[in-house]
Amino acid sequence: METLVEQKTRYSSEDLKEFEVLITKKLDDIRAELNYIREALHKRNDPGTDVTGGSSKLMEDGADSSEKESMSQLAARLQKFATQLENALIRIKNGTYGVCIDTGKLIPKERLRAVPHTQQTIEAKLMKQR
Repeated sequence: METLVEQKTRYSSEDLKEFEVLITKKLDDIRAELNYIREALHKRNDPGTDVTGGSSKLMEDGADSSEKESMSQLAARLQKFATQLENALIRIKNGTYGVCIDTGKLIPKERLRAVPHTQQTIEAKLMKQR
């Protein structure tokens, strides 16, 4: 009697639900952090009523400018990550989440838990980097 081992090509609805919860939580956290950064940047743009000496004001302006730049870069990275997570939610809805775009194999759950927006197995990613 011959048995064929069917290779799993998709995650089950239960598995996808687990990933959807994980991704939604990460997305909520990122959105909260983005809102915090936007508010902080907005407050920094408000000149307020602080009147200080000329030279110390110049140093403050330089530090503020550097900090604004850092915060803006962080916000851009977070926004990119949020978009990747939103795209992962779309893949969950259409049933393609967890399938490597290069090999068609299932991406291990451990990898998806660590990098929930990934679209590649680690092997496929390493092959592309060569």
